[in-house]
Amino acid sequence: MSRQIHWVVLSDGAWPTEDIYFYESAAPILRQQGVLTERFPVSRSFGAARLHGPSFKRRYAGVNLLLCRSLPLSWLRWLERNRNAFGYIVYLIDDDIAAAADDATLPSAYRKRMAGIASLQPRLLALADEVVACSDQLASYFTPRHANVSVLTPSLLAPLPSQTHFTANPSSETPWQIGFHGTRAHLQDLLHITPALEALQQQRDDTELEIMLGQHMPKRLAALPRVKAPAPLPWQSFQQYQRQCRLHIGLAPLLATPFNQGKSFIKFLDIAAMGGVGIYSNRYPYTEVVRHGENGLLVDDDLTAWQAGFKQLLEDPAATARMAKQAAIDAQRVGDSLNASWFWQARSERLD
Repeated sequence: MSRQIHWVVLSDGAWPTEDIYFYESAAPILRQQGVLTERFPVSRSFGAARLHGPSFKRRYAGVNLLLCRSLPLSWLRWLERNRNAFGYIVYLIDDDIAAAADDATLPSAYRKRMAGIASLQPRLLALADEVVACSDQLASYFTPRHANVSVLTPSLLAPLPSQTHFTANPSSETPWQIGFHGTRAHLQDLLHITPALEALQQQRDDTELEIMLGQHMPKRLAALPRVKAPAPLPWQSFQQYQRQCRLHIGLAPLLATPFNQGKSFIKFLDIAAMGGVGIYSNRYPYTEVVRHGENGLLVDDDLTAWQAGFKQLLEDPAATARMAKQAAIDAQRVGDSLNASWFWQARSERLD
């Protein structure tokens, strides 16, 4: 490269998205190749863009910008006025924001926040030279709305653990660890399989559920024996927790809603990062990475299918351990940060 290409993440706080798709996956590799990368947090306080914009422009004139999910309105207006001062602009998105705003099953505060982003999204698209989506399905939403749409699937950031937690024979003293680590946006997905979880906990005494919803834990699940409900964690704290937590079985229910159709297979990587094998809804995006019975289970939406999935994994520990091992191998392959670095390197070289 004849000169250093400079990428700046203009960050509105979507750190998980920024890190998974660029800043902790591709950026460290790009920096080794001489490509400069930085993250610039933008403030939502009144007048922040007017106050900090001129110094940002002086420092970063001509650089390429990465916008993730959203920008404060003041910064969006400022960037629209100063668009010609910067190079290539990429809009990175990992959710169908408009579908989230319209989904009555989601928490009202979340819907309101998504509606605010959705109202500004056409302006973000107008600023961008390229839209990068987390899945083919989400990309298909943006294709009619932008002339240049690409797909970048998520990267695995956590180191893969050993499988030593599978060596002990599960019992009431050392129970099977079963976990759901989705956000409140997946509460309805969890509630759908709650009867299967109730039956599981009532029929066995060697299973322990961890559901990371804290005070938002559904009462039906909180009333069950051997259930833990740790509070949701900020992104960096969750990354540390993920490196310590060990699962045997991870839960990834995903109902057929417009919002869920735009999801990536990030839960496959999350479950593998905690050493587990997942039970996944038998639909996209999990059908892209899960091979039923080899690196996880794909189950239909009916409760008997989820109960059969639990039975299959719990009654054949050796086969479950083999699936978890294969899931780790596949997560390393599909989530290799080199994939993200090649993606961004191609854009850096094209701009050189």
